[in-house]
Amino acid sequence: MFSALGDTTRRAVLARLSQGPAAVSQLAQDVDMALPSFTQHLKVLEHSGLVMSEKKGRIRTYRLAPEALKEVELWLSKQRSDWESRFNQLDLHLKKMKETHDD
Repeated sequence: MFSALGDTTRRAVLARLSQGPAAVSQLAQDVDMALPSFTQHLKVLEHSGLVMSEKKGRIRTYRLAPEALKEVELWLSKQRSDWESRFNQLDLHLKKMKETHDD
């Protein structure tokens, strides 16, 4: 999932899909690359679970998969909390060292 999010084109697709579902042709208008290359990005997003697609006739429409984004949000929230705790501990340690050094 994070590998899929690591690409600027795929993040742009997710940003566009946050406005609502869109057909491949609509999504491809916003990027400057060949359609086969662009569809590979869509496949990566779908494989990662970040988007879902539906085909009606000749038109494939993509939409966000909010459940997957919720998983990312929860993981990031936990990581942020852990790192804030570590930085707070480091801050206290450095303050104590400074106080000891100043004395």
